Amino acid sequence: MPMPTQPDLSSLSLADIARLAEEHKLPPVDKWNPEHCGDSGMRIASDGTWHHEGSPITRTEMVRLFSTILRREPDGSYVLVTPVEKLDIEVEDAPFVAVEMKAEGSGEAMKLAFRLNTGDLVTAGPDHALRFASGEDGPRPYLHVRGELEALVGRSVYYELADIALANGGTPAGVWSNGAFFALEPAA
Repeated sequence: MPMPTQPDLSSLSLADIARLAEEHKLPPVDKWNPEHCGDSGMRIASDGTWHHEGSPITRTEMVRLFSTILRREPDGSYVLVTPVEKLDIEVEDAPFVAVEMKAEGSGEAMKLAFRLNTGDLVTAGPDHALRFASGEDGPRPYLHVRGELEALVGRSVYYELADIALANGGTPAGVWSNGAFFALEPAA
């Protein structure tokens, strides 16, 4: 069964995006605790590309499906989990990439919504925080997605965030979304 076509983010209001995100029901992977069964032979590259046994997975529907059963373990490792099996998966950086952003409002009333490389929609706020880490190539922004899973914010989307932060003019530079402030500086 093919996955539904993804809506055009620019044509949606933030209320529409929040509703779509809420309607997207995911399997209860946090409640599944089967015995560890081995390695999946899968890897998520730092650019968000999923691989199986060294080859990229080119079917978008497969990536979306696997992303719904992904979980981060307390030890920091990642697994694909079902009610009957748990398989390791290598994640080079973050399992998702935020590839598109939409902003509505301004200042403290601003809301920011992101589309991930898997098609998921996430609205930043108290439950979906933005954080900034130091990287070799400069700040590395991340968006909390669910559970212990994050999305690396793509470089072009980060530049959009930086433009908003500079327009806000505050110190420290940062952005607001759903009543939460996120400084663009890495945490000390």
